[in-house]
Formats: sequence, C-alpha cells, structure tokens
Amino acid sequence: MAASAPLIQETATQPQLTTDMIVVFGVVILALVFFLTERLPVDVTAILLIVILVVLEPWTGIDPATGISGFANEATITVLAMLILSGGISRTGIVQELGRRMAAFAGTSVRKQLFATVAATSPVSGVLNNTPVVALLVPVVTDVANRGNTSPSKLLIPLSYASQVGGMLTLIGTSTNILASDISARLGTTYPELHRFSMFEFTRLGLIVALVGGLYLIFVSHYLLPERVPPRADYLEAYAVNDYVADVAVVPGSPLVDGTVGDATEILGPDIDIVQVVRNRSRGRGREAEPGTDSNSNSGSAPGRAVAPRQALPLTEGDILVVRTNRDAITELADIPGVEPVARPQSTAGLSTDANAGILTELVISLDSRLVGDRLDPEAFRDEFSAAVLGLRSRGELVSERIVGKRLDVGDTFLVQAPPETLDRLARRGDMIVAREPPQPDYRTDKAPIAVAIMVGVVAVATLEFYPILIAALAGVVAMVVTGVLEPNELYDAVEWDIIFLLAGVIPLGIALEQTGAAAYLASLVVSTADFLPTLVVLWLFYIVTGLITEVISNNASVVLLLPVAAAAAAGIGSNPFAFVLAVTFAASTAFLGPIGYQTNLFVYGPGGYRFGDYFRVGAPLQLILSAVTVLGIAFFWGV
Repeated sequence: MAASAPLIQETATQPQLTTDMIVVFGVVILALVFFLTERLPVDVTAILLIVILVVLEPWTGIDPATGISGFANEATITVLAMLILSGGISRTGIVQELGRRMAAFAGTSVRKQLFATVAATSPVSGVLNNTPVVALLVPVVTDVANRGNTSPSKLLIPLSYASQVGGMLTLIGTSTNILASDISARLGTTYPELHRFSMFEFTRLGLIVALVGGLYLIFVSHYLLPERVPPRADYLEAYAVNDYVADVAVVPGSPLVDGTVGDATEILGPDIDIVQVVRNRSRGRGREAEPGTDSNSNSGSAPGRAVAPRQALPLTEGDILVVRTNRDAITELADIPGVEPVARPQSTAGLSTDANAGILTELVISLDSRLVGDRLDPEAFRDEFSAAVLGLRSRGELVSERIVGKRLDVGDTFLVQAPPETLDRLARRGDMIVAREPPQPDYRTDKAPIAVAIMVGVVAVATLEFYPILIAALAGVVAMVVTGVLEPNELYDAVEWDIIFLLAGVIPLGIALEQTGAAAYLASLVVSTADFLPTLVVLWLFYIVTGLITEVISNNASVVLLLPVAAAAAAGIGSNPFAFVLAVTFAASTAFLGPIGYQTNLFVYGPGGYRFGDYFRVGAPLQLILSAVTVLGIAFFWGV
C-alpha cells in the first residue's frame, strides 16, 4: 500500500524517491502522452486511467472504490448540474439576444465590435459555464463581423479569450474553478489555510483580470490578428469547392433511370458524394417533390433542386447530379457508365448558393459530439443531418483532397449546404456549432424570466450558504424541468459528457499523487529554488508552468496534477498555500497560447480560419500581462 504524503517543512530534507512514486509518475506520463497525441478520445483516456490506477493498486493505493469515486465526486456532479442549467438558459435565447443588442451599435468600427463582443461575453461567462456561452455566440459574433464589413478573424479569438477571463469572476464560471475548489477542500485536511471556495471567493481579483484582459482585447488584439477570413466570405472560394464539385447528367438508357440516389451512390462509388440533384420539371412531372427541393412555379421547365437528397429520391433521364469528390475521381467520371460529365457554363445545374435552394454554412464539431473519432461518411452524414458536406477544415487547415474516411476531431469544421428548415434543427443539436444563426431560431423566449430567476436563486442559495452549491444546482435542474424551461430528454444533450468522464478519470490520479508522496516529491524540487528566488517569483513560475502544461493537456487535468504540488511547495517555503492554489487555478483557466489548451479556442478555430500561430501571436502578450496582474493581485489581496 502506498505511503501517505509527507508534509514538507522548511527544514525538511529532500524526500526519497520510492517505487510507488515512480509508478504514479509513469501513469502521469502515460496520461500526458495520450492527452497530447489524442490517440484516444479524452473520455476513453480517462476511463483507461481509472483501470490502470486500480490494476496497479499495490503501488498507486487506488482501490476500485477510490478509482470510481470521481463519478460521485462533488465537483463532477456540480459541473454536470451547471452544464444543464447553462443549457436551459441557452434554450430561451437570452445569451443570443444579449449579443445582438450589445452589437447593434457597433457598426463598422472594429473597436466597437470588440467592445460589444467582450461586454456581452465576459459577464455572462461569470455565471454560466463559458464553454456553451462561446458555442452560442460564435454565430452571433460572425454575423456582427459580416454586417460591419469586418473579418470574423478579428473577433472570434477575442470572443474565446473574453469568455476565459470572464469565467474567473465566480466559482461557477468554469468547470476548472469547481474542480479546484473541491481539491482545495480535500487538501485542507493537510494545509489549514486551504478550504472550499465560496461563490465570490476570488471575484475581486477576477474583476481586475477581466478588465485588463478586456482592454487588451479591445485596443490591441485586432492589430495582431490577421484577416484569415474576408468579410462576407465566399464559402465556395474559401473551401476551393469548385475544384472538387462537378456535374454529371443521367443519360438515356442509363441504369440510373428510374433508380434512386442510393443506387447512384453505389454505382458512382464511395469516393463520390451526391450533394444536389437538379431536375427538369417537364421531365419529372407526376413525381412528388422531395422535401428541401427548390422549384420555380413560373415555368414548367424550370429546374427543381434537391439539396442533400435522400437515398430514396427517384432519378429520371436528364437529371443532373452535382457531386463532390477529389481531383482524381473527377477525372474518372467520364468512364462511369450511365452518366456523362456536363460542362458547367452550359449546364442548368452548378452548385446553387441561393438561400431558397440551400443555405451554405459552417458546422464546428463540439466537445461532446458523437462524431469525434469517427471517419467522415458524407452519405451517412447527409442521411442523419439532411446536409451535404462540401468541404472540411481540420486544425484550421483546408483538407484539399479526399475527405471521405477522414477521422474527425473536436474543432474540425464542415462546409455544408442544407435546406433552410434543417438549419435550426442543426443549431439545437449538441453535436455541432452552427457558425451562422438559423433563419427562424426556435427559442423558448416566454421561459426566459423563469430561467433567469432559477439561475439567480441557485447563485443566491450558494452565496448565502444555505446549502452547498451542489444541492443548489441540482435543485435548479429540477426547477428547469418542472417549469418547462427544459424538456426531460434535453437534460442529457446539455451535458458535455467528455468533461464529466475527464473529471472522473483525473480525480483518482490526483489522489494517487497525494497518497504516494509524489506531489510532495515534486514540491521539494521547487522548494530548492527558494534559496535563490523570491517567493513572488516562485509563485509566478507556478502560474507560467501551469499555463504551459494546460496548452498540451486539458485545463482540468493540469489543476489535478499541479494543485497538490503547489500547496506542498508553498508549505515547504513557509508561504501561503492558498496563494499558490489560486495562481494555479487562474493559470489553468486562461489558456491563450494555442487552440488545444481550452475547448473554446477550438470552437473558433475553423470559423475564424485561424492557424496555430495566430493564437500565440495575440495570446502570448496577454498571458504575460495577466500572469503579472494575477500574481501581484494575489500577493496584494491574500499575501504570499
């Protein structure tokens, strides 16, 4: 059984490295490798950690009950409840309406647009989980940019960063704060200075961080951000769609005549996806129009157009199929029996961008999407989502060749065309973020006052400490359902399940670090630097190291790994452990150097057309500024 963690005193010698510590360090390294390489989805990696820790119980000290304790942990359940509450607020359209109203005065001024973005995002992120806030505001901010003739690239990274600094205003602004509060309470049995955070424990410092960060984003960020996406971008040009889309006609005697789109898909092969069917109405009379088909009632010979056609849609002689494939397959279309390539200028087809035919928009794969880890199957995508995939960006880079079979990840962005009536349904799904607002959003606006009242009640109960935040949040969930703000079946869609599984997996890893003395051993290495570095500098180094680690693993994982080390190091140099805990918490919740460290950064990756270096260009100065502001603020308010 693992030894208990020793307390590091100022006069203590370096703890001895034990077998238990080596085993736990090995598990930590394995976790870092999986988080960094993303060989497995985050939630699967978390489950794997639980299995490994329990199997290695003689060294890790994690028995089965402790291994699964993360699922019943107060932080995990609280985060789950807060995500559901945020989902209830989003169903009323409050956040979107706030964004539109704040942006109404912005016009063509980039600074006013940035002010509207920051002012609408940061305060809301203090009381709602900042991840869904960004998901809701991506289409709003994109439309603000386009209306003001501004590149969306100038506004979307500031949107993500504003949500992060806003999340530090209260305990419930981000899941990282809730998790750090729980760890702090557990460490309080060893370090009397530590305790569970109250609702507004660090709000005074959070206000300063949000103000400084907001001013930077409003007055500096747009000079550092390039215009990756032009205003009112031509999606077809941005995704080079014309290089991969062609028209083929169903010729007389073709085996496709009187067949279906499904039959055509089999004949054309798996590399070719039918995105539209254009029919001459004079040839197709008598057939029932396919849902999502555009028709012109003024002329019997005018073409009808089926966007993202169903597999069962019947085909007839003379129909023109608009197909999406790769360059090699396009050159082979002439060899396929039953169809004949059609020159675009002389055709009546082409890829229609008319809104009545189908709306072009981007869909961003969200954190808890069922598509993460799957390989792209445009046919299955069309059947499930009633949308045709025209292009794909992965990690901000355009996938210029074959997209069929491409493995999908969080933040990947599709260019799709979908009938207008399906866009709202896509926006309501938890799988993807729609990068433009639906034409007719379906919000429960009449429930908005009730939702706000419930949220205020949850905050008030937790602040006045009538009941713990966990009980208040769960009561709020029940109230959301009882009052009709949320339907019972919407509870599960509102939860980002990979975050829940991640918390459940890394919590026992943190316990193993404490129980084996591994955290104290790492802390002793930090303590050795106190002989030649001032305490304030050691505190700053913890902030910087946390920020760097968060860039390669999740923010929640970095908190679990570093909070025990920070507390032990503070005790070892005779400093205030609470100051070090706050430095780690703030650093983990403000990841500005790349798109990977924080999920909201991934949400804007595709719609902004960003490259990896864009985040560093604007984020590195902000990280340095806030590191100084945070450390000095902690020293002023709580002492070191």
